[in-house]
Amino acid sequence: MNDSEIQNVLKKYRRIAVVGLSDNPDRPSYSVTKYMIQNGYDITGVRPAGPEKILHRPCLKSLKDVPGPLEIVNVFRASEHIPALVDEIIPLKPKVLWLQLGISHPEAEARAQAAGIQVISNRCIMVEHHKFF
Repeated sequence: MNDSEIQNVLKKYRRIAVVGLSDNPDRPSYSVTKYMIQNGYDITGVRPAGPEKILHRPCLKSLKDVPGPLEIVNVFRASEHIPALVDEIIPLKPKVLWLQLGISHPEAEARAQAAGIQVISNRCIMVEHHKFF
């Protein structure tokens, strides 16, 4: 995706499910999510073994437990986990799959795109937001 498309995604969609959200303030998933909350985004964490809340937001066991339509699924998991994640999200029909900096899996990304999901990979949502707003 080009800069204009990324900017449009960040303007249009305000609900983010963060897969791999950590309760450790030293982890990028924590600081990036905190920044997005401070900038008005509605965040739900997804972490199978995590606490019930992180950053005063719900943290659920699975993406299928996230209430309402999925807009952005923001992923902080290693690239080798992306194919299984794409299998999980295709039936849930999120608008955007966002793979954080250092995360990509071209084959899985192509499957998500073929299912009508916009894909942004190997980019930090916080850096991109800061660039445009």
